[in-house]
Amino acid sequence: MRNACWLMVACTSPCYCLVQVGKLSPLCFVPPFQTKQSIYRPCRQTAGSAANTSSRVRCKALPTREATNRSPTMDENQRWRQRWHHGSPPHAPVAPPPHPTYDLAEVVQFALAEDAGELGDVTTLSTVPEDLQGKATFLAKADGVIAGLAVADLVFSTVDPCLSVQWTGKDGDRVKSGTKFGTVKGSARSILVAERLALNFMQRMSGIATATAAMTDRMQGTSARILETRKTAPGLRLPDKWAVLIGGGTNHRIGLFDMVMIKDNHVTSAGGVVPAIQHAQDFVRRKHKHIPIEVETRTLDEVRQVLQFLETDKHSLVKRLMLDNMTKLDPSAPGGVDVSMLREAVKLVDGKVDTEASGNVTVDTVRSIAESGVTYISCGALTHSFQALDISLKIAIL
Repeated sequence: MRNACWLMVACTSPCYCLVQVGKLSPLCFVPPFQTKQSIYRPCRQTAGSAANTSSRVRCKALPTREATNRSPTMDENQRWRQRWHHGSPPHAPVAPPPHPTYDLAEVVQFALAEDAGELGDVTTLSTVPEDLQGKATFLAKADGVIAGLAVADLVFSTVDPCLSVQWTGKDGDRVKSGTKFGTVKGSARSILVAERLALNFMQRMSGIATATAAMTDRMQGTSARILETRKTAPGLRLPDKWAVLIGGGTNHRIGLFDMVMIKDNHVTSAGGVVPAIQHAQDFVRRKHKHIPIEVETRTLDEVRQVLQFLETDKHSLVKRLMLDNMTKLDPSAPGGVDVSMLREAVKLVDGKVDTEASGNVTVDTVRSIAESGVTYISCGALTHSFQALDISLKIAIL
C-alpha cells in the first residue's frame, strides 16, 4: 500500500530516509489526509557516523488518506510494543498499559506531520547544513520523575532511524535539576526536527509521573492505591496512563470498553441503581465478556441499595463501589478533610467488594483519605492539572 510500506535498509552511509517527491530534504513529511507520492532516497551521512553498521533499520512513510482510513490490524497496533515482549528495555522498565487499538507509532507520525505541514522544518532547512552532525544532551531543569524515554526513542527513530539515542537514566528515576540523563547523536537536522515532539511527550509524561509519585509518597504505609481517570488529553490516553504507572500509580479503566462504570447519569437513564446494575449484568453475560462492573454511589443510602442487591445475587459482576464526594474539605480536620462519611461507607461495605474514593483528592488530603480504609483513590488532576517537568535538549556540533 502506497506510503504505508516498510523498507529494510542497512544503516551505513548513505542511510535511506523518507523524502517527498520533488523535495531535496528527508525532513519534509507527507501530511495526513493527502495523497502524495513518496519515495525513499539516500540522505548523506558522514563516514563512520552510523551507530552500528551491521544493524538493520526501518524507515516508514507517513500515512496518506488511503492509509489512515483503513482499519488497522492488531499486528500494526502492537508493533511498537514488541520491545517489552521478552523483558523490558533497561531505560523503560515499566511496560505500557494494554489497549486493543491504540497505535503509538501512528500518533507520533500524525504529530510529526502536524508539525511539518507541506514544507517541513523551514528554519532547520535554511540554517543547518545538510551534512552537519551533532550530539544533543537531555537535561532536567527541575526536580521530578522522568518518564517517556521509550516514546522519545520512537520519535527519533521515526524522523531518522540512523540517529543514535543513549540513556543514562530510566523511566521512574527521580532526578534533580541539572541532571543529564541521555544523549542523541547523528544528523543535526534530524535532531532538531524531532526535538520538540520528543520533549513534548517527555515533559508531559514526566509531569504526570511526578504528580503521581507525590501522591504515592503521601500514602506510604496504607493499603490504598492511587488511580487516574479518563480525564486525559484526547489522543494521548495511553501515554498519560503509562506515565501514571511509571510514577507508581495504578491504572483505572483504560477506556469505555474494559469496565462497566455505572454513574449518576446511567442510574437516572435506567430508572434507578438496581435496574442499571441488572441491565449491565445482562449485557455483559450476553456478550460472554469478562468485564467488571463498578457502581458510583453518592450517599450512604445508595451504598445500602447496592449491598442489598449483592445479597440477592451471589454471582453479581459488581466488583467495586465508587464512594463519590464522601469527603468534605474542613481545615479543622486532620489533613484538611472530613472523611467520617467515607469511613462509614467503607465500614458498611466491609470488604464485600473493592471501594474507590473520589472527590477532594489532593496531595494534602490523600493521606487522610487513604487511612479511611478504601481500596483505591481516583484523582483526575493527575492527568489534567499537573505541571509539566522542564526538560531541555542542547545540541553540540561534532
